[in-house]
Amino acid sequence: MDTGSGKLLSMRGIVKLFPGVRALDGIDLDVTAGEVHCLLGQNGAGKSTLIKVLSGAHQPDGGEIAWRGEPVRLPDPQAAMRLGIATIYQELDLVDGLSVAENIFLGHEHAHLGFSRRTEANRAAAALLKRLGHPEIRPTTDVGGLPAAGKQIVSMARALSHDVRLIIMDEPSAVLDQEEVQRLFRVIRDLTEEEVAVVYISHRLDEIRQIGTRVTVLKDGRTVATGLPVADTPTSEIIRLMTGRAIEYVFPPRGETTYAEPLLEVENLSRDGEFSGVSFQVRPGEVVGLAGLVGSGRSEILETIYGARAPGTGTVKVGGKRVRPGGVGAAVAAGIGLCPEERKSQALFLGEPVSRNIIAASLGRFARGGFVRLGAERRSAENLVRELDIRPSDVDREARTLSGGNQQKVVLARWLLRGCKVLLLDEPTRGVDIGARSEIYALIHRLAAGGLAVVVVSSEIEEVIGLSTRVLVISDGAVVLDGPAESIDEHRVLDLVLEGEVA
Repeated sequence: MDTGSGKLLSMRGIVKLFPGVRALDGIDLDVTAGEVHCLLGQNGAGKSTLIKVLSGAHQPDGGEIAWRGEPVRLPDPQAAMRLGIATIYQELDLVDGLSVAENIFLGHEHAHLGFSRRTEANRAAAALLKRLGHPEIRPTTDVGGLPAAGKQIVSMARALSHDVRLIIMDEPSAVLDQEEVQRLFRVIRDLTEEEVAVVYISHRLDEIRQIGTRVTVLKDGRTVATGLPVADTPTSEIIRLMTGRAIEYVFPPRGETTYAEPLLEVENLSRDGEFSGVSFQVRPGEVVGLAGLVGSGRSEILETIYGARAPGTGTVKVGGKRVRPGGVGAAVAAGIGLCPEERKSQALFLGEPVSRNIIAASLGRFARGGFVRLGAERRSAENLVRELDIRPSDVDREARTLSGGNQQKVVLARWLLRGCKVLLLDEPTRGVDIGARSEIYALIHRLAAGGLAVVVVSSEIEEVIGLSTRVLVISDGAVVLDGPAESIDEHRVLDLVLEGEVA
């Protein structure tokens, strides 16, 4: 890729202040037309704040922004869009209840004399979806009924519906399977051939190697390196720049196999159109990983075990006792806890303090005579914050202000306080930086070693194999392999999920 075709964007000395926090402390960033510029850094490094400044959502307190060599101000997202800057956030901003086409053209609808031209909008939406390799998504479908991967595609189509010259993608692959990621990369390459620039944010360094042109690394709100050629920069150097130290990307050693009675028993569990005949057991101390493509039924299996979905057939037992199907309350009472894929929307009360989030599943413990014992509630939360090394350690801090890794620890703390026996983890390291991943891996193994039965779903096959003692491969809603993790490799898993043959 030729990056000498002209500087599109220049940001110099960008400063952003929040009460008591200097979120950005003199950030520099140059983006050239036709390149994929990767923005890296641990959670809390300033990436999200920087792209909100670039998208017009935040106003900088210092520094300069130039677009095609001319100084500009971006007072709001509409001003950024008029220049040709579109942002696809990790937390998608689609409107449930509106159709796919209505979401794509929201704010610049196809209309004439005040009347909507739905046929024209649907036709244009279909063309954009086909360009993205997803002609099966119907423009008239309610976007709220789409899976996470489908919503990501609609959000990308919305960005492309404008005359964009720069697209900012914040963790775009987080909800995509490997085939979808490769399709996304083909779209990105097509865009860069048209001299569209992409700012790509991801924690997955293998993706950076595949799609990136240059790299800028942020740490503690500062630019520690910018414009590094991806091809010439070793991964170890990128990690050192991000963390300030060298990190070995390794998984904790697997625990000893236990011969105790199963703690979790799933037998012949099925839901029409989602999965069928799923059976497995998890003993105390085991970490069982579910591997498969997005849409294979992995998350639906966890949610059914948790009681959030009613099964068509089958049973779930904890400690030999059957759990009433289709009831979250019954599952929690039996000792089942779930850390869902979308922790911000499905697990956390973002505007509430960390303490309230931790005790959310154990309110009965802190109530007496109709009154909540606030002192006991606070002490319990503080103990778990120390035990799990949640940072910052202030239990009065709103959950929304924590990094992804620390938010995940808060959800884990909730189930530890509840005293759960079975822990279901759906994408436990999604949106978590490489340093925090190592901490979460170690914590999962420590919890298993303490006697919990753990089930993990991850889109990263390396993570499923490295973290688990046993792996179940799911294809089209069926278990096609159940075996020890050390006897399975990534190629074998890929063969199974793509071919779908029962081993």
